Amino acid sequence: MDHPAKRLATAATKLAAELPPELVEVASEVLLSSADLAAAKRGIAERVAHPQFRRTIARFITNCEGFGVLPPVAIGAALLTAAASEQASRARQEVEVAWTGPHSEAVAFRRTEQAILQILDSAKLRITLVSYAVYAIPRVREALVHAAKRGVRITVILETPDHVSGQGAYDTLRAMGAEVAACSSVYYWPQEKRPREGGKTGILHVKCVAADGHWLFVSSANLTEYAFSINMELGVLMTGGPVPTQVESLFDSLIATGTLTSL
Repeated sequence: MDHPAKRLATAATKLAAELPPELVEVASEVLLSSADLAAAKRGIAERVAHPQFRRTIARFITNCEGFGVLPPVAIGAALLTAAASEQASRARQEVEVAWTGPHSEAVAFRRTEQAILQILDSAKLRITLVSYAVYAIPRVREALVHAAKRGVRITVILETPDHVSGQGAYDTLRAMGAEVAACSSVYYWPQEKRPREGGKTGILHVKCVAADGHWLFVSSANLTEYAFSINMELGVLMTGGPVPTQVESLFDSLIATGTLTSL
């Protein structure tokens, strides 16, 4: 039987999976304190600034109007329950191996580029992408631009060989593409802020992609065509758990303290 309560539970579960946790909490608070669904819609319009998320929540409330006579407090409680379940699911960390290289009959791993694109295509709120080398990555460029069009905030942190003597000749920012540069906040590690030892200057050798405090991909692979095709590269894709947020916070702090500088 398609009971209204079952339809509400399904809709609330879907919304909790689509939204950042803090916005689910806002939507629940508005519903719990509203006299009717019309007032709840007005409250969402006032408290949710992001237009896409505001429309998503408003659509959820409109759908709830078709589930029968349900008071806002019941809908808010259902949403809180769905949010708690979603948070518990996200807290359970899963780790997968990603690989570029010779095929093995013994073990099958997902491809490096596939893992990166999964994160870029799944992100709803923010992406942090860090790479030493960048060259010929059309699908990654397209995924970043599409994410920006969805309203995702993108931070790109690059090594800049033109700032460090003895490094490669190509311009990493140009390699990312003009569209990515236009829709991202791009940072680099200034030479004067890098440690030196034995005549050598430190380099930004990190290769990772993090998103929404939920996904993290760390790999030996740079963002290059060869790293996705003919090189031997190994990485791990983490979903859930505390590590994705910890990595995002690390780079946020490096930006906040000026260790990383806007390009």
